[in-house]
Amino acid sequence: MNKKCLFIVYKKKKKKKDFVTMDITRGNLSQTVTATGEIKPLNTVNVGSQVSGTIQDIFVDYNSRVKKGDKLLTIEPSVLQASVDEAEASLESAKSQLTLAKNDYNRNKSLYDSGYIARAEMEKSLSTYEQAVQSVKRMQSQYERAVTNLGYATITSPVDGTVISRKVDRGQTVAASFQTPDLFEIAEDLTKMQIETSVSEADIGVIQNGQPVTFTVDAYPKKTFDGSVRQVRLSPTTTSNVVVYTVVIDVDNHELNLMPGMTAFVTIIVNSAKDAWKAQNAAFLIRSFDGIVETTDEKVTPANHLAIKRGNEIVLVPYTKGIATATETQIISDEIMAGDKIIVGYVGQKTSRSSGGNQRGGGMGGPAGMGGGRR
Repeated sequence: MNKKCLFIVYKKKKKKKDFVTMDITRGNLSQTVTATGEIKPLNTVNVGSQVSGTIQDIFVDYNSRVKKGDKLLTIEPSVLQASVDEAEASLESAKSQLTLAKNDYNRNKSLYDSGYIARAEMEKSLSTYEQAVQSVKRMQSQYERAVTNLGYATITSPVDGTVISRKVDRGQTVAASFQTPDLFEIAEDLTKMQIETSVSEADIGVIQNGQPVTFTVDAYPKKTFDGSVRQVRLSPTTTSNVVVYTVVIDVDNHELNLMPGMTAFVTIIVNSAKDAWKAQNAAFLIRSFDGIVETTDEKVTPANHLAIKRGNEIVLVPYTKGIATATETQIISDEIMAGDKIIVGYVGQKTSRSSGGNQRGGGMGGPAGMGGGRR
């Protein structure tokens, strides 16, 4: 606590009571959020085909390492080559028509300038020449498109990576009429992976970028892997009426032990404290100091003070709660000493039935009798 507070000392009454106490210990605490998720490559590229045809050759298989530009497969090119030849012939024909139209125009323009033909005849030859120019451009575009489609018959890798899926075989026909068919799936870098896990809306508020993560996978049950939170995606998903958010976790996989698709059992470390005072959660369930100590200060309550048994004395120590886990809670106080024990009741304490939820474990003979105090 920032301000050191005086604690109140009470001598035990003449009538000795046997108090039920719980130990205060020192140790490490971690507040965590657990979840499960799927291990995925950082970036996966689906390689498809823009042209239809029969697969002629396949040059890679599952787990093949590829570089950008490496040949993956070829599609039988005869139909595409025929389209190129046809477009080339049309282009040459259009060029011939252009040459003829140009010569006619030049000749008619000369005759018109000399006054031998009418203006309308000269303008007609000019129009024919201009149409021939546009026809050559159109045929040139069709030829270039046919050549480009012929190039698509050879599928190359767009990235450096590893082939993790091959979806076609030699001799199979691919049809790209309506949508691009997927042929391969390539993971860019398997030494760096990510986990996409779902965290409920109840826990998402404590998740922050950069928080450390530990996780295990079934393939290596005795090994714990490390990671860190990279992103909390804002888009929610509702599953069985529970709103969850996707949390992306970066994972170093330089040993290549982790494979795409593995299920990871994730523990996100939200907060931690080292060498801190702590006690079992049941030690903080006491609601009144009645029968333990007497104080006239209304501000001194079990919410901000602990009844401590220290030797033969009972002291009230100011404190605040720190990190809370499923079983233990951190005690933040400058007044705690080694060997202190928290008083949670006394033997023979009666149960208050009239207060309903304020029952305090009547008839306690030790910590095991604290069941009523959890309500």
